[in-house]
Amino acid sequence: MADRITVEVVCATPERQLLRRVSLPAGSSVLKAVEESGILQAMPEVPFDASRLGIFSRRVAPDEVLQDGDRVEIYRSLTLDPKDARRRRAT
Repeated sequence: MADRITVEVVCATPERQLLRRVSLPAGSSVLKAVEESGILQAMPEVPFDASRLGIFSRRVAPDEVLQDGDRVEIYRSLTLDPKDARRRRAT
């Protein structure tokens, strides 16, 4: 088992996206990768919710253990409920 792993952490808004690659000790969590990436400080406009994290489009808990090469995604809240959007388009 390797001593360190490398993962990507990504966050996007309609205006911009940010991707950071970080090297962490093996056995690190998703939350640790987010903290180490500095994305939250670089994108203060994105309200952070630890329950809105994923790895390759799969929702995960903040304490999920990362594997080398994972891509951690920080999800933001929806601005419009999908059901409401469909209703608006139908009328």
